[in-house]
Parts: sequence; structure tokens; C-alpha cells
Amino acid sequence: MLNKKQQRLRRARQTRVRIALQVKPRLTVYRSNLHIYAQLISDDGAKVLAAASTAEKDLREQLKGKGGNTAAAQLIGKRIAEKAKAAGVETVAFDRAGYAYHGRVKALADAAREAGLKF
Repeated sequence: MLNKKQQRLRRARQTRVRIALQVKPRLTVYRSNLHIYAQLISDDGAKVLAAASTAEKDLREQLKGKGGNTAAAQLIGKRIAEKAKAAGVETVAFDRAGYAYHGRVKALADAAREAGLKF
């Protein structure tokens, strides 16, 4: 019997196999109760091209300690899209890391799309 975390990681592995076949940088998301993190990882998986999270000092001041809500996720989505464009990346594969496409994960993805990132 798998616990909740093991089930999520199993789903994430299956998704990453399909993403690897696309040969594009991937935008991966991790969410905790307090924060949300986004990383842009190169297509070979060897290098992080850009990262954004609500744990960053300037964002913590801006959010006033509420990094675990959809408003914070939207801010991170915009920020990662800006950093991706600065790194020269416009098209990515979205890796939701086994999380349901709902709530904070969906808010981050929608904000990244609105900021010009294609996936």
C-alpha cells in the first residue's frame, strides 16, 4: 500500500518519462503548506535555468507571510515566466510533479501563460 506522498511521486515519474520525450525545458512545481516553488530545468535535466519561490526574501515581504495561497502562486507564475524569457526560453513542458491541476498549481500555470510562456 502506497502512502499519499509515494502515490504523488509515482504519478510524477510517469509524467516525467513523457516530458523527456518532448525534448523541451520543463517547468516543474513543488508546493508545501507554506510556500510554492517553480523551477525551469534544461531539457537534459542537468541544469536549473531559472527558479522562483515564495521563500525569496523580497517576495516574503511583499506577501506578508502568506505564501501558500493562489495569489502567491500567480505571482510566482509571472516571475518564473519573466525569468524564463530572460534566459531565452519561450516554450516549456509543464511538470506538475504529480499534483492535481487545481488550485495553486493551476493558478501558477495560468499566470505563466498570461505572462507569455507557452506550454
